Amino acid sequence: DASPTSSATASVSLAPVTAEDLAVGEDPDGVEVQVEGSSQVVFRRITLRPGAGTGEHCHAGQLIAVVEQGTLTHYAPIYPGGVHVYETGDAIVEGAGYIHQGVNEGTEDVVLLVTYVIEDGQPLAQTDLAKCD
Repeated sequence: DASPTSSATASVSLAPVTAEDLAVGEDPDGVEVQVEGSSQVVFRRITLRPGAGTGEHCHAGQLIAVVEQGTLTHYAPIYPGGVHVYETGDAIVEGAGYIHQGVNEGTEDVVLLVTYVIEDGQPLAQTDLAKCD
């Protein structure tokens, strides 16, 4: 009797709850998130290839991100000199309303793990700059 055998083994977890940290970042300034009225929460992984950028935009809420990989150059009026560089492991907190953009000026992909907390019905990123503060 030649019955088929399998060398593959199924991976089974007996734990009723598991958690996986996707990224951990630090922000020395602390975080306060507030959105007026009903809001949506979106989690997104964004990859910027070398030379790519987000384009100028603003948000109708806030976002919190961690740089999972690479170096992001962030242009915004909230920084002294209008620019800040974020490295792998850094946290980014963006408030509502102000115009900014992120650019990958390096030679490797920038990967961001982003949580948006945005007013319901608003786009995650507003590119009509007349609607920004």
